Amino acid sequence: MSESTRPLASSIDHLVLTVSDIETSLRFYERALKLEREVFTAPDGQIRYALRFGRQKINLQDAATATPTKAAQPTRGSGDFCLIAAVPLADVARHLAAEGIGLEAGPVPRRGAVGALSSLYFRDPDGNLVEVAEYAAPRSEERRVG
Repeated sequence: MSESTRPLASSIDHLVLTVSDIETSLRFYERALKLEREVFTAPDGQIRYALRFGRQKINLQDAATATPTKAAQPTRGSGDFCLIAAVPLADVARHLAAEGIGLEAGPVPRRGAVGALSSLYFRDPDGNLVEVAEYAAPRSEERRVG
């Protein structure tokens, strides 16, 4: 890939969800996916909330969150995103069931950024669609090198 066609972004650091109640959302994601709560002070001095996992996080904001760098129309329930499972997808499904979190769909085949996925879908308290997926094992011809 030439320098002129190389993407100028390499990965996702965080995404922001607008929610009706930050504490409710924090508790839900801690319970549903065992994400780690983070409380931090933004550069403007405002206390903010996030959910950390791996090298990424989900920042949470509500209607009262005042920041100059906010979506033009922050809307509760408009999120639709995919997270890659850290454990086998069957373990995720069992955990969600044990927590009383119903599936919208899954496991179903999907196509991710780098290949075939098997995905589960559920909704958070605001109706955001959460997809948790695992990449399919490569077929033998995809594993060959050279």
